Amino acid sequence: MLSQSGGSARNRDVLGLRCLPGECVLQRVLMVRKKLTSREGRGWLSGTLFCTHFRVAFVPQDAPNPPDNADPVLLGDHDVALASIEKVVVVGPNRTKLVTASSSLKFTPEELLLYCRDMRVVCLLFDRLTPDSQVLQMTYTIAKTYQPLKPGSVLSFQNAALGSVEMKQFLSNRSKEPHMNWFESAQDWEHELERCGAVGWRVSAVNERFEMATSLPRFVVVPQRVLDTELKKSFAHFSEGRIPRWSWRHPRGADLLRMSSFQNNIYHEKDDIRNLELILFGGHSSLCVVVELGEDLPSPLDVQLAHSRLRALCLGDVSSSVSVPDDKWLSTLESTHWLHYTRLCLRKASEVCCLLRSGHLTVALQEAEDRDMGCLVSSLVQLMCDPHSRTQMGFQGLVQKEWVTGGHRFCSRLNYHRDSDKDESPVFLLFLDCVWQLWAQFPSHFQLTEDFLLALHDSVHLPLFSTFLSNSQRERLKRTQHVGQSYTRVEGWRDLTFDPGDSCDPPLPPVWDWDLQYSKQRQAAFTQPVACPPLVQPLLNGNLNSDTIPGSVFLLSRGSFSCPPHLPPWRSGNSSGVYRKSHRRALSSEQVPGLERLLKAWALAEFPHSLTTHLGPQGPLDPYEPLLPLLMGPCMGLWRQCYLRGAIHAQAFSHPLVSPQPHPVERLAQEVQQLRTRLAQVSIPKEPTSPETPISTGKRRNLNHNANNSTFLFPASTNQHTPKTMPHTACTNHHTPKTTPHTMSINQQSSGSEHISAPSARSHRSGEDRLHVADKQREHLTSST
Repeated sequence: MLSQSGGSARNRDVLGLRCLPGECVLQRVLMVRKKLTSREGRGWLSGTLFCTHFRVAFVPQDAPNPPDNADPVLLGDHDVALASIEKVVVVGPNRTKLVTASSSLKFTPEELLLYCRDMRVVCLLFDRLTPDSQVLQMTYTIAKTYQPLKPGSVLSFQNAALGSVEMKQFLSNRSKEPHMNWFESAQDWEHELERCGAVGWRVSAVNERFEMATSLPRFVVVPQRVLDTELKKSFAHFSEGRIPRWSWRHPRGADLLRMSSFQNNIYHEKDDIRNLELILFGGHSSLCVVVELGEDLPSPLDVQLAHSRLRALCLGDVSSSVSVPDDKWLSTLESTHWLHYTRLCLRKASEVCCLLRSGHLTVALQEAEDRDMGCLVSSLVQLMCDPHSRTQMGFQGLVQKEWVTGGHRFCSRLNYHRDSDKDESPVFLLFLDCVWQLWAQFPSHFQLTEDFLLALHDSVHLPLFSTFLSNSQRERLKRTQHVGQSYTRVEGWRDLTFDPGDSCDPPLPPVWDWDLQYSKQRQAAFTQPVACPPLVQPLLNGNLNSDTIPGSVFLLSRGSFSCPPHLPPWRSGNSSGVYRKSHRRALSSEQVPGLERLLKAWALAEFPHSLTTHLGPQGPLDPYEPLLPLLMGPCMGLWRQCYLRGAIHAQAFSHPLVSPQPHPVERLAQEVQQLRTRLAQVSIPKEPTSPETPISTGKRRNLNHNANNSTFLFPASTNQHTPKTMPHTACTNHHTPKTTPHTMSINQQSSGSEHISAPSARSHRSGEDRLHVADKQREHLTSST
């Protein structure tokens, strides 16, 4: 399609709009001005407004024409997909009105406001010379097209705009990113096992036809000791059949698992219990810590309510008289609980990172359904500990592994069909906010930039990608392969025939095909250069032996360990006595402090020989040392570039002839940033007066500084006389000052040397010169008087 002649390519230009194959223009209005945001340069831009059955497109007046053989872009820089519009508001003479599909206007709109689901507000101003009939027709067309009367038909634009034969052929011939792990085949999982150095695990195809669990991926990673015939008996013991399965291995030997809740009402055979133990302990570990996520993290309903409040606060609504005063804006932001939920997720991920850093154990994330917070916490843990996940390709592969193939219900949580709101919850957007919080505190450790996170945030609300239009890998394969399955008690699972003439489901690209959305110039801003971390050979000898009782299972909930008697299914009171006698008794709660001492001892142990450390100016540098953020209230910022870019006070009611002035809140934020920059420039680190005085690292990684954090895994500081090979603990905030220039100068002075470092001598001489000049000025003033 792209190699056709220039004449046929120009046929796609309809009234100045480069249309997609199968896209039709419904309405057009000339002489329209669009309000630019702060990221776009501010001011107003003149052009032509189009409305198709796929998007609301704005073409600037002086926009250059793309080449005829250029790849089609789904949305331009100033376009809005109809499916991403939440409501339409018109502004007339001294009045505003919310427009729906059945509305009738009694006045001619002067401004048109499009409230989008991605926190944007598009402000369009009609010219006074534009006929009133064209303005009304454009308004009615957008209102009726973006919000159809029949629920569930909001995705019908795919049949028309993207359902043509040419567009199907073009999308089917799109090639996938070769440098990215898609986690769709067994080879992809084998590559991940090899990258992490996870021995003792294998890729099982027991769920290849989704017979065991419809929400699990086709391939799962399980211990090598467990055969597929034995593994099939374990699916019934977990909710939705989501058995414990491997996700990631820390270089120190700790494995991260994910699983759903136990089914205690299931009758447990002796062999089933043995298989469950092998899966939980990874086949070689003697200690398993089950991290309960449901007790400490918000529910999907809580996330949806907090996000709705955040939208109402940040976007505002000119069609209503409800507004938040400036002096209560921050307190209202805190009452949304959005930042609080972000803090809870980061805290839980930090606790899991501290456990994995200890090594010698298996950490299993347990959630009721293992399809929401399990995806979030597991992704954050790998993002904090693994530098590969902080690159663009690594991050995209992480989302594919934990969210897409992990069974997150994207279609239900994002509610693309808008037919029911009971399952809607932006859990993935909460994850992106947590990633931004980490990026804001550790920007030099990320190859990703804020532009990449913002582009991914906006793509979530665009129902054009196969990544977000399904709830599981099984549904995604049915959509792409057009093959359905049915189950009967006689024939089992069998494939259904597909009608080739059925064109209601066109092939859709993945969200990682950025060429369909952004130009090469925009994509260049997605990444930034970062220093390559030193190569670290993972620990290949498995988990080491510990002094704990073999087969011990502990529960980490609400920041403390416990040993509940009914945690594993075989310890339930409903089980028969013979099975309880055949296994070890559960440890009492009095023995839990021994686990704490054991974890602290592991944290203070030396690095394994395979983990070579490199000493820096602030102590040993371990590329797999977790990035533990500060969780105090002032350290949790608001993602301004995402949530406040569509603030109505900065978007609307500004006449284009008047030079745009920044909002007072934006001016105050700029002044605060300038003060921070000045303080950072004039601040000089103080020299320690003695070797016992620690030097602050400036990266503030101490979880114990958080008043809301009750974790006690590691001490706040380490002994300063430890050997150089000893790692600094995950929660430490001080490093050994042996290699800093200031400490070397102090050691030389204490040994009798009169040598002074050059910066200190220069500062001393400059101080004497200033005193000498001050004395001369004082003498001159005295003599003159």
